[in-house]
Amino acid sequence: MLFTKNHLPKFNTYEDFRNAAKKKLPKMVFDFVDGGADSEITLRANRKAFENIQFDPHWLTDVSQRETNTVILGESVSMPLLLAPAGLAGIVHKDGELAVARAAERANTIFCISTGSCYSLEEIAAASRAKLWFQLYLWKSEEVVKLLVKRAKDVDCKALVLTIDVPAVGKRERDYKNGMSLPPRIRVNNILDASYRFRWLSHFLTGPEITFGNLRGVAEGDNASAIGQYVDRELNDPSATWEKVDWIRRMWNGPLAIKGILSARDAREAINRGVDAIYVSNHGGRQLDSVPGTADVLSEVVDAVNGRAEILLDGGIRRGEDIAKALALGADACLAGRPWYFGLAADGERGVSRVLEILQTDLLRTMTLLGAPKIDDINSSLIRPRQH
Repeated sequence: MLFTKNHLPKFNTYEDFRNAAKKKLPKMVFDFVDGGADSEITLRANRKAFENIQFDPHWLTDVSQRETNTVILGESVSMPLLLAPAGLAGIVHKDGELAVARAAERANTIFCISTGSCYSLEEIAAASRAKLWFQLYLWKSEEVVKLLVKRAKDVDCKALVLTIDVPAVGKRERDYKNGMSLPPRIRVNNILDASYRFRWLSHFLTGPEITFGNLRGVAEGDNASAIGQYVDRELNDPSATWEKVDWIRRMWNGPLAIKGILSARDAREAINRGVDAIYVSNHGGRQLDSVPGTADVLSEVVDAVNGRAEILLDGGIRRGEDIAKALALGADACLAGRPWYFGLAADGERGVSRVLEILQTDLLRTMTLLGAPKIDDINSSLIRPRQH
């Protein structure tokens, strides 16, 4: 188990944290975290994909001794759940990614820092001894990419996670409707809603500036507005091809994961480029809408990889049973973003820690009921064939 002291006992599910965050955050901020692209078909598909998987438990198996420990890309972790990259965590809590890193250290799991984090790589690394990865976008400027990769090396990030599904930013209609901008601004249409969230408003007005911390000194101007404009202009490189992966592979000599894979075709291409992990993801339903839920394509990707790389998955992880389902389908580990984000919004570091505690406890219970005392015992025999 992660903890001897049970923090926040009234919070027992993902929905508990989501509901608490909804009460604490202005609508524009809550929807920024909660929402997806366009009609949010993919956002819903991620959950539906997991809900359609049925277990086939093995009864009368000795499950008196259980453990969730595993090794992911050479790192020993307490469970096959890692903290997914998600930007601008300071928008929901003043401690932002610093709190997330400390919770990851306590839980002995990995925190993948987003390029778009509020706090810089250096600040996050200094705040804890957590095991860190770094998520990288394909910026238009190769010099920016080189600089970010060097900084990730310098703070001893153990793996680089290259996100390939953002040649353009998805249309997130909730943000359009709410007038959400980065950095956020209090406007006439949301001033009343924000004023009811006094603690958030106080943090927003008096706390650290909400901006992209890794781009201070990179963008032209260090204020939040200038950095935000730089991101809008420079984040996406529509001309990028698989040759960019080759270039980054030469530059980064540690484990490299490719995030955004949704097909056997792209999985095989990534393997041919020498990556160490295939990261099955649809960006939490925030990019291209009407693509499959990640659990629906997982088996296809696992078959294509055929053991030549590790398999990671995010999108729709809400319970420990979801982790077990993904592992049974062939994933080595799962990552979750919205769960820790809502935990952070609800109660900072303690909230993130409680989220991780709940998910690990749920996973242990699911393993017990399945007849799988160890992570390696979770395999395809524990799920029923899908009905078509």
